Amino acid sequence: MGIRRWYRSTGADLPFQSPLPAHPGVAMEGYFWRITDAAAGRVLIALNGVNRGPHGPWATLGFAAHPGGFLRVAQASDAAADPRRIGASAGTAFAGDDRRLRIDLGPDARLDVVITDPLPWPHRALGGSSVFQMVPALNQYWHPWLLGGRADGTATLGGHTWQLHGAQIYAEKNWGREGFPDSWWWGQAQGFDQRDVCVAFAGGQVHSGPIRTEVTGLVVRLPGGRVVRLGDPILSPVRAEIADETWRLRGRGFGWQIDVDAHAPRGAAHVLPVPLPSQERNIAGALEHLAGTLQLTVRRRGRVVFSGESALAGLEHGGLDRARAELIRRGAEGAATHAPPQ
Repeated sequence: MGIRRWYRSTGADLPFQSPLPAHPGVAMEGYFWRITDAAAGRVLIALNGVNRGPHGPWATLGFAAHPGGFLRVAQASDAAADPRRIGASAGTAFAGDDRRLRIDLGPDARLDVVITDPLPWPHRALGGSSVFQMVPALNQYWHPWLLGGRADGTATLGGHTWQLHGAQIYAEKNWGREGFPDSWWWGQAQGFDQRDVCVAFAGGQVHSGPIRTEVTGLVVRLPGGRVVRLGDPILSPVRAEIADETWRLRGRGFGWQIDVDAHAPRGAAHVLPVPLPSQERNIAGALEHLAGTLQLTVRRRGRVVFSGESALAGLEHGGLDRARAELIRRGAEGAATHAPPQ
């Protein structure tokens, strides 16, 4: 194994090295797409966690929609992450990349969309994890590689069929050692009055050996295409105040000030699976809202350059303890220690 390949096998990427291809050797490489049809008030999410267990690769699959509360999750033994470019698959159940997304989890859980007019991550030097992408063996890395685009196709959700025409699309990936951090928070929104605006954030405890810190990355694509990324703990810190039903972020740096205020009712969240790669099983681990409310304000040297609200924001609390407590609250205590039903 060459030095460059060994370095990527730790999960890290050098500056100007694309984080899109799969990292050989990491326990989990997760792929996530989110489709927002603002005109119809609809949201779809699709996820494929490609895991490496003792007996080989396996996948954590998820497909959910709003409105209607549709959720389908599955575990598949046939999983692959593309080592050359962005892309993940799981047999005939899942295939996704930068051009097309297809899901088949049964006759009542299917999606087939074509992605056009992509708005990719524009910064070549560093990805969404910024300087942390160069630190080997972190428990988690994050990269929002698609900040907009057009999704056209069809979704089958239970007894309903949705036609998607010109919906907005966002995509990201995350990867690291043994699945997910102990706790984390996440959010993403499109559906603003100005179509090309996109916001995404991800935070939690990151560690590598004795190095341990709490970090939140915050990314905004502004009208006209400029992408601002805050989250360096020293140069552009983001302060996150997260409660059961609220997400409040304050980011400052390089003359920018970004404020995010979001909320969603706790009881409206889906409980999504997260993988335990070495145990080759999923466990309830994330509370995912598909349609929260998010207010975004961006200032440049004190002057407001954008202010808007989305009523179709994705908002997430992550952590096994939090998810288990929510299942107990809903009267489903036993489900917290088993893989979600297929």
